[in-house]
Amino acid sequence: MPEFAASAKAKDGPSAATGLTLFLARPFRADLAARRDPIEGRKRMSNIAPLLERNKAFASSGVWRNTPSLPFLPFRGLYIISCVDPRTDPADFLGLDFGEAIVGRTVGGRVTDAVIQDLSYIGYLVEAKAPEGPYFEAAVIHHTDCGSRLLEDPELRHGFAERSGYDEQMLASLPATVPADTVRADVAKLIAAPQISPRITVSGHVYDTATGLLATVTEPVHPRS
Repeated sequence: MPEFAASAKAKDGPSAATGLTLFLARPFRADLAARRDPIEGRKRMSNIAPLLERNKAFASSGVWRNTPSLPFLPFRGLYIISCVDPRTDPADFLGLDFGEAIVGRTVGGRVTDAVIQDLSYIGYLVEAKAPEGPYFEAAVIHHTDCGSRLLEDPELRHGFAERSGYDEQMLASLPATVPADTVRADVAKLIAAPQISPRITVSGHVYDTATGLLATVTEPVHPRS
């Protein structure tokens, strides 16, 4: 495991590898894992419960009334595909307001079969219900210091494959090792997919967790163009 931390540092640079290095350095804490189990006889509070007050404030603000006329045509004409990492929420680093974008999040922001299915469905809805458009841009965003890179470690990857039944070769292709390269590969995957509407556009970007900046690596292009 320490060797993987070192390789991550070498590939992404010292600052980019910090998060992965710290994670890999942590020993497994059985005592902490045990604390997550419900205590017998005591009602366990949901982690979302403390946020319900925020929800009430949101509801009373009336912001939710300002919705696109068609939910599949967001105000900014964007369908964002990004990582599940809580450090990389597009609402934060792009300053999105309510109703401005559709956001789909996967491990690493990678384009999976499920992503293609969702994107093709939304594109079809526009074709069927609003053929004059406007058509949207699908923006694929990967980021530095990505937790998907933990799957570069053969032992961890094999263990997850054994436990989950997922194909180990597929898991080996998942890490966003060099984000600019994996973004280009996923954009190419989308524009070649026959299910995707040729009337949308697809672009690719990399978010730098060390600076907070987003860089475009692939300008918008139409599928199969």
